[in-house]
Amino acid sequence: MIQRIQTVYLLLVVALGVALIWLPVVQLVTPEEAAELHIWELRAIGGAPLQGLWGLLLTTLLIPVLALMDIFLYNRRILQARLNIFTVLLCLGYYGVLAIYIWLAKVTLGTDWHILPWASFPLICMILTLMATRAILKDEALVRAADRIR
Repeated sequence: MIQRIQTVYLLLVVALGVALIWLPVVQLVTPEEAAELHIWELRAIGGAPLQGLWGLLLTTLLIPVLALMDIFLYNRRILQARLNIFTVLLCLGYYGVLAIYIWLAKVTLGTDWHILPWASFPLICMILTLMATRAILKDEALVRAADRIR
């Protein structure tokens, strides 16, 4: 299991996904013309004055959980590849949910926003998951070719 390169890719996805739970991805700052300067950090477990960040938390939690489940499905490669595609779509969905929360913060609080470097983690997870999917499908093709030879 660990000797396969896709396992390494998926372990990196799990590590980045778990780190993303606690790292802030967006800074919300009151505009310069405001009387007081307030800085909030938007992260999956909260941190901003917005209520109900459950969408961001759910997508952030599902990415490493699905990648970890995917590691243990090493003998069911087609299911593993399908689960990887769902994880990629979830990484894209993370950015959609993040955009909604940024828009809500801008409308309700009247804040400016700044993306932090940690916001790139879902993109990196998506790339690593696509690389793992490619390796999984290559393994499946190798197994099918070996079965054909027998």
